[in-house]
Amino acid sequence: MNEKEKIFIQDQIGYRFNNVNLLEQAFTRRSYSQENGGADNEVLEFIGDKALDLIVVLYLSNKFGSINEQSGVYESQKTESELTEMKRKLVERRALSERVEWLRLDRYLIMGDGDQKNNINEKISVKEDLFEAVFGAVALDCDWDLKVLNSVFETMHEPDSFLFDDDRDNYVSLIQEWALFKQGTVPYYYYSKNTAILGYNNMPKVNGPVVLETVQPFESQDYYCLMKLGDYGTFFVGYGKSKSEARRKVCKIAYEHLTEQGEMNLSIQDEIENPTEQQAINQLETLARRGYFEIPEYRFVETHDSNGNPIWQAICMIDNIEKEFEAVSSSKKEAKKKAAFKMLNFVLENYDEED
Repeated sequence: MNEKEKIFIQDQIGYRFNNVNLLEQAFTRRSYSQENGGADNEVLEFIGDKALDLIVVLYLSNKFGSINEQSGVYESQKTESELTEMKRKLVERRALSERVEWLRLDRYLIMGDGDQKNNINEKISVKEDLFEAVFGAVALDCDWDLKVLNSVFETMHEPDSFLFDDDRDNYVSLIQEWALFKQGTVPYYYYSKNTAILGYNNMPKVNGPVVLETVQPFESQDYYCLMKLGDYGTFFVGYGKSKSEARRKVCKIAYEHLTEQGEMNLSIQDEIENPTEQQAINQLETLARRGYFEIPEYRFVETHDSNGNPIWQAICMIDNIEKEFEAVSSSKKEAKKKAAFKMLNFVLENYDEED
């Protein structure tokens, strides 16, 4: 891992390591250390898992409750079961894996030859482990400073967006998708303490025009977030009480700017860059959740051949599309994928924005 990569990772998670060896250890799998010596990230995963539990409880307890000043007791807007379900959603394997993908941290895993040949970095469990290892490294590096850990958690995870935002109002995700499609890269974020309203002359890492969020002089903001979108010439700056809030603000002003410039106009074909049979079910659902059509439904029929082996017929249907597609396989799952892929190809070729 070179210095440029270390800087990128730290900018993405909003934390500067005092001991960068911990950062590199967080990305080192046991397969590499077995072949080359040195420390791996397994114990950091354990530490990160426990630190994450603590910080998620801290986040939820602050978000939904407080100590009543008169009675001195803690009062919560949510029940125990509701908080338990929220905690489960925030720390489940897929959620952590998606955040690692979103931040593009998995590309920096340090792996042994066997892991590389088997593309182990693509496994959901491996990405989950990486999230926990990085968080564990931060916990040790900041000496378990809860304020720091909460800030890194909110920056890495975006829990508010994850729990509450509608897809179409989640500017962070919308900008992420735009940057990946238009620029072939993720947004670059730089966070810093905000001591004054910034202008072009006192802003680091800028070599082009800047769009600043309008902030009133009396509004106190603790952080600013500077964002660059690949080779797009304009930089963006947003402010917030936290790094995650500053990131949401900067993505909102970037979205508004790009929309005004006509840059956000994506067709349904733009939404799915690489349609594949393997991902067809998820890709169809993604288009549905973005409002192009209703959520796909599937019907299955099982028969058997002369030897008693199962034959599955899957039929893919969408309420507001007058077309059904079917596929057959010995596997129910494979039949579903094939039917979804046929439907995906149809909607990508025939969808009319005015329908």
